Amino acid sequence: MNVSALFIRRPIATALLTLGVALAGAGAFFLLPVSPLPQVDIPTISVSASLPGASPETMATSVATPLEKHLGVIADVTEMTSSSRVGSSNVTLQFGLNRDIDGAARDVQAAINASRVDLPATLHSNPTYRKQNPADAPIIILSLTSKTRTPAQIYDSASTIIQQQLSQVKGVGDVTLGGSSLPAVRVELNPLALARYGIGLEDVRAALASANANRPKGVVQNDKLRFQIYTNDTGLTAAAYAPLLVAWRSGAAVRLSDIAEVVDSVTDVHNFGLVNGKSAIVVVVSRQPAANIIGTVDRVKALIPTLRAALPADIDLQVAVDRTITIRASLAEVERTVLIAIVLVVGVVAFFLRNGRAVLIPSVAVTVSLLGALGVMYLLGFSLDNLSLMALTVSTGFVVDDAIVVLENVTRHVEAGMNRLDAAILGAREVSFTVLSISISLVAVFIPILLMAGLVGRLFREFAITLSAAILVSLVVSLTTTPMMCAFLVDRPRPTARQNRLGRAAERAFDAMHRGYERALDWALNGGPLMLVVLGVTIVLTIYLYVIAPKGFFPTQDTGQMIGGLQTDQSASFATTSARLRRFVRIIGADPSVQTVVAFAGGGGRGGGGGGFMVVNLKPRNERKGGSQAVIARLRPKLARVSGSSVFLNPVQDIRVGGRQSNATYQFTLQGDNLTDLRQWAGKLAEALKSEPALTDVNTDQEDHGLESFVTIDHDKAARLGLTNAAID
Repeated sequence: MNVSALFIRRPIATALLTLGVALAGAGAFFLLPVSPLPQVDIPTISVSASLPGASPETMATSVATPLEKHLGVIADVTEMTSSSRVGSSNVTLQFGLNRDIDGAARDVQAAINASRVDLPATLHSNPTYRKQNPADAPIIILSLTSKTRTPAQIYDSASTIIQQQLSQVKGVGDVTLGGSSLPAVRVELNPLALARYGIGLEDVRAALASANANRPKGVVQNDKLRFQIYTNDTGLTAAAYAPLLVAWRSGAAVRLSDIAEVVDSVTDVHNFGLVNGKSAIVVVVSRQPAANIIGTVDRVKALIPTLRAALPADIDLQVAVDRTITIRASLAEVERTVLIAIVLVVGVVAFFLRNGRAVLIPSVAVTVSLLGALGVMYLLGFSLDNLSLMALTVSTGFVVDDAIVVLENVTRHVEAGMNRLDAAILGAREVSFTVLSISISLVAVFIPILLMAGLVGRLFREFAITLSAAILVSLVVSLTTTPMMCAFLVDRPRPTARQNRLGRAAERAFDAMHRGYERALDWALNGGPLMLVVLGVTIVLTIYLYVIAPKGFFPTQDTGQMIGGLQTDQSASFATTSARLRRFVRIIGADPSVQTVVAFAGGGGRGGGGGGFMVVNLKPRNERKGGSQAVIARLRPKLARVSGSSVFLNPVQDIRVGGRQSNATYQFTLQGDNLTDLRQWAGKLAEALKSEPALTDVNTDQEDHGLESFVTIDHDKAARLGLTNAAID
């Protein structure tokens, strides 16, 4: 049976079918999502809880441990890690690659509810979760500045307007604010004044609580009228609290202003943010695992005009860092590479065929095959990324082979005197099995990749399927469209005398190449023993080079963005830490390759724990000196001059394995049953790694060297004086 004959005899239907495939692929190109790499994100959920003032040991034993106990029974949890610091704990859960993130979130919420009975009663709010990997770099950072408003006022607007609306955007996993905190009235008590009047801290707390009743007051009504009752029992400014009556001493009133300094401030004064060295409130947006990064950023940017309209007119909202700029540039470059590959393939074919009408046949086959592969990608839910586009680039050289095999065989019969229709039918039938076997053998090469499990398998599966789809579409085109076009376009070759100058030059070049190949082949066939020796040496050399070649999981990318963590002397004050971070920002911002530096310290989230966090945006590749690694190497000695603190810069990568924040590309994890031993050996391991010349920026997340004060309670004396532990606390 000759399948091709049906399509050869019905050229209009075949042409329409081919055009339909091409149009479907072209439409799919504009509908396909865009991303740097195939979807390989590990479903990750971060659970956080806070108990202000509690020590890391208390947070670990009384908060993190009960949470881990209940979270650990969730199905398909592949990794669970936790970190505890003063006043906060974070538990990060990673699930299997096939786990639905929304279903996992429901299980996490149920586990949090179940753990409430085991958590401390002083934990006033339930733990919360976010569908994001805390170790991922932010996808976009917004900055808010104002010439007339205080950072607290800007933060208040960002918290009530921007954070809420951005959190609702599809694909956004978390929105973190840095640079300040919510407005508040701060009461700075004077211990000497309290002692002089004999007033305790609990007395002041009770007075402040009673001054903020804020309860419904009811109504007064008669037969005709109804009055709703309101009072001024809630203070909103420092001026409302300063005259507050705290106690009576010697017949005189003791007011809050007599024993404290009452000021309008913020809930946490240990916060500040910088954008290119200027104070600003930063909005850090992270994406959900499996969310398309470019689609998410586009949706956030589309919302910015609405946010600007909702903000006060004197607050300026700008995009400080956009993770997708380099991604878009990289994908545009790969798309150009695909077009160049198509042009080169068609050019090579034209050089050897030397017939304009014949060149049109493989050109159509290549174009339709690639467009058909795009349609398959859309149906399978793939994206336009570096690997899928690389698959299309590689397939350009494969898909042309089938068309050339059919074209050459049909041309052979036409040159023998057969008419084009019969030559197309006979030629296609003769090579149909050959074309089929070639395509199936090429697809079979990628079967191991299709069956590969884990993160690497998920990463390269889209590459293998896209390439296989292009080859299979090429097989169909070569058995249908290609022989149909041969029946109309193939001509008998013209004599050399009738060819133009370019055709004769191409003919002479081809003949010279043919003679050179013939001589080389004769020499190789006559020197059989020597060829066997060359083969053996090649095999041995290949094995040797494989053994000595450097190996790694994934090459370090130059994404044009770096993230940095600040580690300071753990006994340093926040003012000292802020001053050092400002120095680091100035040093980094002075580098000619740096475009934007965003940094913030204090509070919770990335900038918490007494350190700081920064994101560095580099200039476009053609405007800077060297890649991101070169910039880091250039900045490292300059940053080392700041004593008492260290900044660890790392290039942002598209693939991030693990859910722990880190100041380095690689991590060693130590586990132990005894905290003392763990602390001892973690330090020893860090010192040993620092002695290795191949390693730089070795650091540890162990922070146990800060100054501490211990209050030892004499319980007998406390009982004799009528003091409880709660009163002492």
